[in-house]
Amino acid sequence: MALGNVCEWSRAGYRISTDPARIDLDVVTTYLAEESYWARGVPRGTVAKSIEQAVVFGIYSDPGPQVGFGRVISDLATIAFVSDVFVLEDHRGQGLSKWLMECMMAHPELQGMRRWLLVTRDAHSLYSRYGFKSLEAPARFMEIRHANAYGRAANH
Repeated sequence: MALGNVCEWSRAGYRISTDPARIDLDVVTTYLAEESYWARGVPRGTVAKSIEQAVVFGIYSDPGPQVGFGRVISDLATIAFVSDVFVLEDHRGQGLSKWLMECMMAHPELQGMRRWLLVTRDAHSLYSRYGFKSLEAPARFMEIRHANAYGRAANH
């Protein structure tokens, strides 16, 4: 997604960047396809397309490789959906996921949103720090969910 400017933040040997050219597609695909519970089996092409259509946030050891990721799916005006947040195992316990969320929420082109959304099975305590809470009116939300979307695509 084309944004006005790339944003970068540095802290304690790490850097967060919104530059899509810096994203290591292998790191992101491997984590999502093999380690995550929410995107297991996701094809590389799907990950690449998802990155093109979102505001991406890569976490990098400074200097060094990518060690984390997150993206925001947004119209850049009214709604933002946080997705695919992770920090590689060797870099956990240093507050990187908290810092990533701070950077996402502070991004200048993601201000003034009417609604921020996300889905999580186990990270409620992380996201509640940034104002996320259970749906106020869950009956208003609807979904079409394809639980085996990646498996089905691979079979056709």
